[in-house]
Amino acid sequence: MMAPARAVKPDATCVGAVDVARDGLLQLVGATDVGGHLGHDADGERVVTHFFECLRVGYRGWRWSVTVTRASRQKNVTVDEVVLLPGPDAIIAPSWLPWRDRIQPGDLGPGDVLPTEEDDPRLVPGFTAGDETIDVDSVREVSDELGLGRPRVLSLEGRELAAQRWYDGSHGPEAAIAQSAPSPCSTCGFLVSLSGPMSRLFGVCANAYANDDGRVVSFDHGCGAHSEAQLHKRNLPIPLPEPVLDTVSWDELEKF
Repeated sequence: MMAPARAVKPDATCVGAVDVARDGLLQLVGATDVGGHLGHDADGERVVTHFFECLRVGYRGWRWSVTVTRASRQKNVTVDEVVLLPGPDAIIAPSWLPWRDRIQPGDLGPGDVLPTEEDDPRLVPGFTAGDETIDVDSVREVSDELGLGRPRVLSLEGRELAAQRWYDGSHGPEAAIAQSAPSPCSTCGFLVSLSGPMSRLFGVCANAYANDDGRVVSFDHGCGAHSEAQLHKRNLPIPLPEPVLDTVSWDELEKF
């Protein structure tokens, strides 16, 4: 078990060298960009960093950091380093993310192109379909010669990711509209079956009046537009009274 690091005792001479630190800072930046002294930190033996408020436009909350030091048994303090650092209340840019990680569903517009990487784990060559036992080279030759199939198809990992994303999204069983549905989509007459492995859990809604029309939904999803949905008696319209037949003729009216 490592012993905790011993706190560094601030060097009194370096702590008192505020004017030295300010003078060194003003040699590099304009006086209008430097504000008041904000304090200091002891970085090591006879090494202290002084902080000054930054007044530069666009750098609210930032501070000038000036590190000073002195040699052993010497009173002369020198400036080691001057940098501009964000303070605890500084406005800083968010952490950088690669462009691919910044793209969200719905970001693509007309004319936009989103290329896939050659080693995208969600895709495999179309002639293998995720089966690693196939002789890839021999099958590729036949596939290229005949021009069969798509170049790449979903891998097992890509299929599982898509299924999990659909199931956890707004078209799965946890959606608010599904929680209050009269029955699940699996019993709805408007559900269109899919083919392939996804058909065991998903279908496509074909009800023009449903929110999910034309979208993939899980079997345990649901909505109020279920084909077998019925209104409760309290929600039925008030029935009309029985019709009354008019039996009075013109001859009978002339008697009055």
